[in-house]
Amino acid sequence: MPDKVSLKVMRPSLDEENSLISQGYSLIAGIDEAGRGALAGPVVAAAVILPHPLKTPWQDKVRDSKLLTPAVREYLFEHIRTVAISSAVSMIPADVIDSGNIIKATQMAMKQAVSRLSPPPQSLLIDYMRLSDVSLPQKGITNGDRLCFSIACASIIAKVTRDRFMVQLDQVYPDYGLARHKGYGTREHLQCLKQKGPCLIHRHSFSPVRKAAGL
Repeated sequence: MPDKVSLKVMRPSLDEENSLISQGYSLIAGIDEAGRGALAGPVVAAAVILPHPLKTPWQDKVRDSKLLTPAVREYLFEHIRTVAISSAVSMIPADVIDSGNIIKATQMAMKQAVSRLSPPPQSLLIDYMRLSDVSLPQKGITNGDRLCFSIACASIIAKVTRDRFMVQLDQVYPDYGLARHKGYGTREHLQCLKQKGPCLIHRHSFSPVRKAAGL
């Protein structure tokens, strides 16, 4: 397994996809999430099936979404969705996260995203997780968003989709700076929580939110 420094500079490869293609699979979905660690807003999962072979002028720019600037993410988002055989997203809101836990909510979002793909996938490559009750062949890959090309593309779709939604929520809840920090636990966000308390889109089961609410 590459070390942390190597993971930051290496390009995600198509090795996992090529291995599955050699086994006879052609519709391979990469799956990732965005917002799992946020204090507000939904967790978003994306699934994407890419054509093989893939020959585009932008594919060398693909990385884990967290390593890209917002401008590059937006650029890649449009290109990935244009060339994809299929792509889909799913959002699980804060109240559903609070009714169970973030892992279950993330898996729910991933399953919903997979179910919305058309044509349906034949095999799944997932960042870190495996999905129970899904009969498709699947592989959970640690650091998959940095190692696997399809997962990295899914991470970009999930991240851009969620960021855009958080900007919209900022219009509804303008007192928390959501457009800037996207619901994550920044100093600004924690200060707003301390001063104003949580609102409907906060995850009340998360410790910093409970603390701000005096629970």
